Amino acid sequence: MQRFMALILVLTPVILAVTGIKLIRDMSFGILQPPIPELWIQFVLGVICLIGGMYLIGGFIFHRDKKRNKLQKRFSEKK
Repeated sequence: MQRFMALILVLTPVILAVTGIKLIRDMSFGILQPPIPELWIQFVLGVICLIGGMYLIGGFIFHRDKKRNKLQKRFSEKK
């Protein structure tokens, strides 16, 4: 059960980023998704989802590498 929950936590930002890419792509082809009233709102929501998903993925990788001491000296904590 713990592995399943970990998988869900890892896949959530990926799904968020993919949703953002889909919304941006649909806006560029003029396909309006049902709950969104305007194309420009769909584009803004897509960008927010994409940036949010990439931010969470990048933060996860940064935190993991920081715990394993695989960062450059400029990113490590100064003591």
